Amino acid sequence: MADFLNVSSSITGRRWVGLSLEEERLSEALTQQADLPPPVARVLARRGVAPDAAKSFLAPALRDLLPDPRSLKDMETAAARFLTAAGQGQRIAIFADYDVDGGSSAALLIDWLRQMGHTSTLYVPDRIDEGYGPNDEAMAALARDHDLIICVDCGTLSHGPIAAAKGADVIVLDHHLGGVDLPDCVAVVNPNRQDETGDSGHLCAAGVVFLMLVEANRQLREKDQNGPDLMAMLDLVALATVADVAPLVGVNRAFVRQGLKVMARRARPGLVALSDVGRLDRPPASYHLGFVLGPRVNAGGRIGEADLGARLLSTNDPTTAMEMAKRLDDLNTDRREIESAVRESALAQAEARGLDAPLVWAAEDGWHPGVVGIVASRLKDATNRPAIVIGFDGNDGKGSGRSIAGVDLGASIQKLAAEGLIEKGGGHKMAAGLSLTRDQLDPAMARLSDLLARQGAGDAGPADLRLEGVLMPGGATVDLIEQLETAGPFGASAPAPRFVFPAQSIRFTKPVGDGHLKLSFSDGGPVTLDAIAFNARANGLAQALESHNGRPFHLAGRIEVNHWQSRQSVQLRLEDAAPAD
Repeated sequence: MADFLNVSSSITGRRWVGLSLEEERLSEALTQQADLPPPVARVLARRGVAPDAAKSFLAPALRDLLPDPRSLKDMETAAARFLTAAGQGQRIAIFADYDVDGGSSAALLIDWLRQMGHTSTLYVPDRIDEGYGPNDEAMAALARDHDLIICVDCGTLSHGPIAAAKGADVIVLDHHLGGVDLPDCVAVVNPNRQDETGDSGHLCAAGVVFLMLVEANRQLREKDQNGPDLMAMLDLVALATVADVAPLVGVNRAFVRQGLKVMARRARPGLVALSDVGRLDRPPASYHLGFVLGPRVNAGGRIGEADLGARLLSTNDPTTAMEMAKRLDDLNTDRREIESAVRESALAQAEARGLDAPLVWAAEDGWHPGVVGIVASRLKDATNRPAIVIGFDGNDGKGSGRSIAGVDLGASIQKLAAEGLIEKGGGHKMAAGLSLTRDQLDPAMARLSDLLARQGAGDAGPADLRLEGVLMPGGATVDLIEQLETAGPFGASAPAPRFVFPAQSIRFTKPVGDGHLKLSFSDGGPVTLDAIAFNARANGLAQALESHNGRPFHLAGRIEVNHWQSRQSVQLRLEDAAPAD
């Protein structure tokens, strides 16, 4: 495939890639047969959507895409045991992971039970003191006071802790990669069990919980009873799906599309308060779930009170919600400061070790376990390599990793644990966690690097920038952005469309914030567009564009609507540039 606009190495070192010849043909067919605007047709062509499927793709219906809950093993058993506990007034505990997915999953169950007249106990482990997932002491304590324990977003590999829950039944609702053997409990509902087909493997835990509630409502209807309105709960499923970076394909697209509509009604006090402290003054898009709401919910589990996010999402009291949202907003500010310091040190260490290996990693004493995952994500983005970041406390290290497309990090981490090279570890393809000792560090990282190399992790150069086509400033309108949004939501496995404005003259530049750049540009016509380039100082864009000396540039990125004082204008979120001459 030829380089788009002949850009083989941009200012940020990337190759620009346009549509393939087959995609170009499909785009033309979509324009002609489905009557779509060419930019929208190009987005669908890249997704491989045929003209006769365009209508349903642009309006994904949950009823058409929702898998039958009973297609998942143990689902009927899990829902029946859940209903028995609720119907008989048994004591129910919810053991949830401390991230957005865990908090949303717990809130779904708490909300459903509350609407049915039942209360439940929420337990979220402390990230530092207890680590990820169920532990023997907590499960034993919960079992003494409860009849049923539901583990959400965790538990699939927790054989010992589940065995410690003597006297209580346990249900696991999870999505992390399972082992050959499952814990001995009432039910393990997990689309990523070894004996599952994997057809629903893209679901996050909240999606699995939602399916369990669909099955529970179905079983109630079979008894001529009604359950709560599940459609009103899709705001939580959407938040978890985006924040957990689940691929926005299949039913996940419908979850997010419908969930955003529910969220726009501002009916859930926790999300209303979170939107207000995040200064979100318009209906949310998937971007806001991942970068405005999600990080704040996560902040409690990362560096503060582990259960604060789940309690916020499940409360029905607006005053309490606002108090918790403000606390989370403060914690998120603290988290950013901690993250910045760790990121700088981790990048320097990784650079010294070499950024062209199959695995990029860094480890140090005192790095907060609540931010190592975020820093790993930053290293992964900067190097287009799987990345691991580990913080040590004495002899014990806790780390987190992020992967790139086509490289299964979770399975490789799980193999390390099976081989005894680390204390424990697991996750899914794109993200994983691990615990290890100092003596295990170097051998484990060497073995992990080898496992990832076999999957091609060391073969890639800088990530290609995939572009949907060319736009001119006069064609970038609010109407076009709204048309493009119909092809969304955009996120993991469904990146937002990126366009190039070719041979543009830089009219104005201004440094803003911590290394960002504002600018305006035009093609000599009557329309001048504004742009914002984040982290432009670090990737070289700022230096190149500030010293343009009248030289024209191809400018690539995403167009978005900028809201300012009740006015709307088009802005380019600039991601890359290349000299046009």
